Amino acid sequence: MFETIKYEVNDGIAYVTINRPQAMNALNTQVLDELYAAFTQFEGDADAKAAIVTGEGKAFVAGADIAQMKQLDAVAGRAMIKKGHTVMNLMESVDKPIIAAVNGFALGGGCELSMACDIRIASEKAKFGQPEVNLGIIPGFGGTQRLPRLVGKGMAKYMIMTAEMINAQEALRIGLVEKVVAPEELIPECEKLAKTIMSKAPLAIASAKLAVNNGYGLDMPAASALEVEAFTGPFASQDKEEGMAAFLEKRPAEFKNK
Repeated sequence: MFETIKYEVNDGIAYVTINRPQAMNALNTQVLDELYAAFTQFEGDADAKAAIVTGEGKAFVAGADIAQMKQLDAVAGRAMIKKGHTVMNLMESVDKPIIAAVNGFALGGGCELSMACDIRIASEKAKFGQPEVNLGIIPGFGGTQRLPRLVGKGMAKYMIMTAEMINAQEALRIGLVEKVVAPEELIPECEKLAKTIMSKAPLAIASAKLAVNNGYGLDMPAASALEVEAFTGPFASQDKEEGMAAFLEKRPAEFKNK
Protein backbone atom coordinates (compact mmCIF):
# COMPACT_ATOMS: atom_id res chain seq x y z
CA MET A 1 0.00 0.00 0.00
CA PHE A 2 2.82 2.40 0.90
CA GLU A 3 6.10 2.93 -0.93
CA THR A 4 7.93 5.48 1.23
CA ILE A 5 6.70 4.54 4.69
CA LYS A 6 5.94 1.37 6.61
CA TYR A 7 2.74 0.98 8.62
CA GLU A 8 2.02 -1.96 10.86
CA VAL A 9 -0.02 -2.59 13.99
CA ASN A 10 1.22 -4.94 16.68
CA ASP A 11 -0.20 -5.42 20.17
CA GLY A 12 -2.28 -2.24 19.93
CA ILE A 13 0.57 -0.02 18.73
CA ALA A 14 0.76 1.40 15.20
CA TYR A 15 4.34 1.72 13.96
CA VAL A 16 4.79 4.44 11.34
CA THR A 17 8.30 4.35 9.86
CA ILE A 18 9.53 6.77 7.21
CA ASN A 19 11.36 4.44 4.85
CA ARG A 20 13.67 6.39 2.52
CA PRO A 21 17.02 5.64 4.16
CA GLN A 22 18.89 6.33 0.91
CA ALA A 23 17.56 9.92 1.11
CA MET A 24 17.90 10.21 4.91
CA ASN A 25 14.09 9.86 5.01
CA ALA A 26 13.63 13.31 3.48
CA LEU A 27 10.02 14.44 3.17
CA ASN A 28 8.79 14.81 -0.39
CA THR A 29 5.18 15.12 -1.56
CA GLN A 30 4.77 11.34 -1.79
CA VAL A 31 5.94 10.84 1.79
CA LEU A 32 3.55 13.56 2.97
CA ASP A 33 0.66 11.96 1.10
CA GLU A 34 1.47 8.57 2.56
CA LEU A 35 1.86 9.95 6.08
CA TYR A 36 -1.56 11.55 5.75
CA ALA A 37 -3.03 8.23 4.61
CA ALA A 38 -1.27 6.36 7.43
CA PHE A 39 -2.51 8.66 10.18
CA THR A 40 -6.01 8.64 8.69
CA GLN A 41 -5.85 4.84 8.87
CA PHE A 42 -4.54 5.02 12.42
CA GLU A 43 -7.34 7.38 13.43
CA GLY A 44 -10.02 4.93 12.25
CA ASP A 45 -8.33 1.71 13.37
CA ALA A 46 -9.98 0.42 16.54
CA ASP A 47 -7.12 -2.03 17.05
CA ALA A 48 -4.50 0.75 17.17
CA LYS A 49 -4.52 2.58 20.49
CA ALA A 50 -1.24 4.52 20.16
CA ALA A 51 1.36 5.21 17.47
CA ILE A 52 5.15 5.33 17.37
CA VAL A 53 6.77 7.35 14.58
CA THR A 54 10.40 6.74 13.64
CA GLY A 55 12.78 6.65 10.68
CA GLU A 56 14.52 3.78 8.93
CA GLY A 57 18.31 3.81 9.17
CA LYS A 58 20.39 6.52 10.82
CA ALA A 59 17.96 9.42 10.35
CA PHE A 60 14.56 10.17 11.80
CA VAL A 61 13.87 12.65 9.01
CA ALA A 62 16.76 14.82 7.81
CA GLY A 63 14.43 17.47 6.41
CA ALA A 64 12.29 18.15 3.38
CA ASP A 65 13.46 16.87 0.00
CA ILE A 66 15.51 19.86 -1.18
CA ALA A 67 16.08 18.35 -4.63
CA GLN A 68 12.32 18.35 -5.15
CA MET A 69 11.76 21.74 -3.55
CA LYS A 70 14.43 23.35 -5.75
CA GLN A 71 12.25 22.64 -8.77
CA LEU A 72 9.15 24.32 -7.34
CA ASP A 73 8.01 27.86 -8.00
CA ALA A 74 6.31 29.89 -5.26
CA VAL A 75 2.83 28.56 -6.07
CA ALA A 76 3.91 24.92 -6.04
CA GLY A 77 6.06 25.52 -2.97
CA ARG A 78 3.09 26.98 -1.13
CA ALA A 79 1.03 23.92 -2.07
CA MET A 80 3.70 21.58 -0.70
CA ILE A 81 3.93 23.53 2.54
CA LYS A 82 0.14 23.45 2.94
CA LYS A 83 0.27 19.68 2.42
CA GLY A 84 2.80 19.41 5.23
CA HIS A 85 0.62 21.49 7.53
CA THR A 86 -2.33 19.24 6.74
CA VAL A 87 -0.34 16.20 7.86
CA MET A 88 0.96 17.80 11.06
CA ASN A 89 -2.46 19.18 11.98
CA LEU A 90 -4.03 15.76 11.44
CA MET A 91 -1.51 14.22 13.82
CA GLU A 92 -2.43 16.76 16.49
CA SER A 93 -6.16 16.24 15.97
CA VAL A 94 -6.13 12.43 16.18
CA ASP A 95 -7.55 11.56 19.61
CA LYS A 96 -4.91 8.92 20.33
CA PRO A 97 -1.33 9.41 21.56
CA ILE A 98 1.46 9.67 18.99
CA ILE A 99 5.04 9.20 20.20
CA ALA A 100 8.12 10.25 18.23
CA ALA A 101 11.02 7.81 18.51
CA VAL A 102 13.77 10.13 17.28
CA ASN A 103 16.55 7.77 16.25
CA GLY A 104 18.90 10.17 14.44
CA PHE A 105 18.82 13.40 12.45
CA ALA A 106 15.59 15.37 12.97
CA LEU A 107 16.26 18.48 10.93
CA GLY A 108 13.89 20.93 9.29
CA GLY A 109 10.74 19.02 8.43
CA GLY A 110 11.96 16.16 10.60
CA CYS A 111 12.12 18.35 13.68
CA GLU A 112 8.69 19.68 12.73
CA LEU A 113 7.30 16.15 12.34
CA SER A 114 8.56 15.26 15.81
CA MET A 115 6.94 18.38 17.26
CA ALA A 116 3.55 17.36 15.82
CA CYS A 117 3.74 14.23 17.97
CA ASP A 118 2.43 14.31 21.52
CA ILE A 119 5.64 13.12 23.19
CA ARG A 120 9.21 12.91 21.92
CA ILE A 121 11.75 10.31 23.08
CA ALA A 122 15.25 10.73 21.62
CA SER A 123 18.16 8.40 21.10
CA GLU A 124 21.48 9.66 22.42
CA LYS A 125 22.48 9.87 18.73
CA ALA A 126 19.63 12.21 17.78
CA LYS A 127 20.30 15.67 16.38
CA PHE A 128 17.76 18.47 16.05
CA GLY A 129 17.68 21.71 14.11
CA GLN A 130 15.77 24.12 11.89
CA PRO A 131 18.36 24.98 9.22
CA GLU A 132 15.99 26.53 6.67
CA VAL A 133 17.55 30.02 6.73
CA ASN A 134 20.68 28.42 5.25
CA LEU A 135 18.53 27.72 2.18
CA GLY A 136 16.99 31.17 1.96
CA ILE A 137 13.64 30.10 3.41
CA ILE A 138 12.03 29.62 6.85
CA PRO A 139 10.52 26.58 8.55
CA GLY A 140 7.29 25.76 6.72
CA PHE A 141 5.74 22.69 8.35
CA GLY A 142 4.80 24.46 11.58
CA GLY A 143 8.28 25.08 12.99
CA THR A 144 7.81 28.81 13.61
CA GLN A 145 4.69 28.01 15.62
CA ARG A 146 5.27 24.72 17.46
CA LEU A 147 8.92 25.32 18.37
CA PRO A 148 8.26 28.45 20.50
CA ARG A 149 5.37 26.65 22.18
CA LEU A 150 7.79 23.94 23.30
CA VAL A 151 11.01 25.82 24.04
CA GLY A 152 9.93 29.47 24.34
CA LYS A 153 10.15 32.35 21.88
CA GLY A 154 13.76 33.28 22.58
CA MET A 155 15.19 29.78 22.15
CA ALA A 156 13.01 29.19 19.09
CA LYS A 157 14.35 32.35 17.46
CA TYR A 158 17.88 31.31 18.39
CA MET A 159 17.50 27.89 16.76
CA ILE A 160 15.75 29.22 13.66
CA MET A 161 17.94 32.29 13.10
CA THR A 162 21.27 30.55 13.71
CA ALA A 163 20.28 27.25 12.05
CA GLU A 164 22.34 25.63 14.81
CA MET A 165 22.06 21.86 15.20
CA ILE A 166 21.73 20.61 18.78
CA ASN A 167 22.27 17.19 20.32
CA ALA A 168 19.77 15.12 22.29
CA GLN A 169 20.89 16.30 25.71
CA GLU A 170 20.52 19.94 24.71
CA ALA A 171 17.10 19.14 23.24
CA LEU A 172 16.17 17.64 26.60
CA ARG A 173 17.50 20.65 28.50
CA ILE A 174 15.43 23.15 26.51
CA GLY A 175 12.26 21.04 26.53
CA LEU A 176 12.23 19.91 22.92
CA VAL A 177 12.18 16.24 23.98
CA GLU A 178 10.89 14.53 27.10
CA LYS A 179 13.52 11.83 27.52
CA VAL A 180 16.87 10.65 26.11
CA VAL A 181 17.82 6.96 26.04
CA ALA A 182 20.51 4.73 24.57
CA PRO A 183 19.91 3.84 20.90
CA GLU A 184 19.09 0.21 21.65
CA GLU A 185 16.55 1.30 24.27
CA LEU A 186 14.66 3.75 22.04
CA ILE A 187 11.88 1.58 20.64
CA PRO A 188 11.44 -0.48 23.84
CA GLU A 189 11.17 2.76 25.84
CA CYS A 190 8.57 4.14 23.43
CA GLU A 191 6.65 0.87 23.56
CA LYS A 192 6.70 0.95 27.36
CA LEU A 193 5.41 4.52 27.30
CA ALA A 194 2.69 3.67 24.76
CA LYS A 195 1.50 0.72 26.86
CA THR A 196 1.43 2.87 29.99
CA ILE A 197 -0.80 5.41 28.25
CA MET A 198 -2.90 2.64 26.68
CA SER A 199 -3.66 1.31 30.17
CA LYS A 200 -5.49 4.54 31.03
CA ALA A 201 -9.05 5.51 30.11
CA PRO A 202 -9.06 6.19 26.32
CA LEU A 203 -11.78 8.85 26.52
CA ALA A 204 -9.83 10.67 29.21
CA ILE A 205 -6.61 10.51 27.17
CA ALA A 206 -8.44 11.88 24.11
CA SER A 207 -10.01 14.72 26.10
CA ALA A 208 -6.71 15.58 27.78
CA LYS A 209 -4.96 15.80 24.40
CA LEU A 210 -7.72 18.02 23.03
CA ALA A 211 -7.68 20.29 26.08
CA VAL A 212 -3.91 20.77 26.08
CA ASN A 213 -3.61 21.26 22.30
CA ASN A 214 -6.62 23.54 21.85
CA GLY A 215 -6.27 25.51 25.05
CA TYR A 216 -2.57 26.35 24.88
CA GLY A 217 -2.91 29.55 22.88
CA LEU A 218 -6.04 30.85 24.61
CA ASP A 219 -6.28 33.38 27.39
CA MET A 220 -6.95 31.81 30.79
CA PRO A 221 -10.73 32.45 30.95
CA ALA A 222 -11.23 30.87 27.52
CA ALA A 223 -8.83 28.05 28.32
CA SER A 224 -10.62 27.37 31.61
CA ALA A 225 -13.96 27.21 29.80
CA LEU A 226 -12.46 24.76 27.31
CA GLU A 227 -11.21 22.54 30.14
CA VAL A 228 -14.68 22.49 31.74
CA GLU A 229 -16.15 21.24 28.47
CA ALA A 230 -13.35 18.70 27.94
CA PHE A 231 -13.80 17.46 31.52
CA THR A 232 -17.55 16.91 31.18
CA GLY A 233 -17.42 14.18 28.52
CA PRO A 234 -15.21 11.70 30.41
CA PHE A 235 -17.06 12.48 33.66
CA ALA A 236 -20.27 11.16 32.09
CA SER A 237 -18.61 7.97 30.81
CA GLN A 238 -18.79 4.37 31.97
CA ASP A 239 -15.00 4.47 32.23
CA LYS A 240 -15.28 7.16 34.93
CA GLU A 241 -17.56 4.87 36.93
CA GLU A 242 -15.13 1.99 36.46
CA GLY A 243 -12.05 4.06 37.25
CA MET A 244 -13.43 5.49 40.47
CA ALA A 245 -14.85 2.14 41.57
CA ALA A 246 -11.51 0.45 40.90
CA PHE A 247 -9.71 3.12 42.93
CA LEU A 248 -12.03 2.72 45.91
CA GLU A 249 -11.92 -1.08 45.66
CA LYS A 250 -8.12 -1.05 45.33
CA ARG A 251 -8.04 -3.04 42.08
CA PRO A 252 -6.85 -2.36 38.51
CA ALA A 253 -9.41 -0.61 36.35
CA GLU A 254 -10.75 -2.28 33.21
CA PHE A 255 -11.59 0.53 30.81
CA LYS A 256 -13.94 -0.07 27.86
CA ASN A 257 -13.66 3.26 26.00
CA LYS A 258 -17.31 3.94 26.79
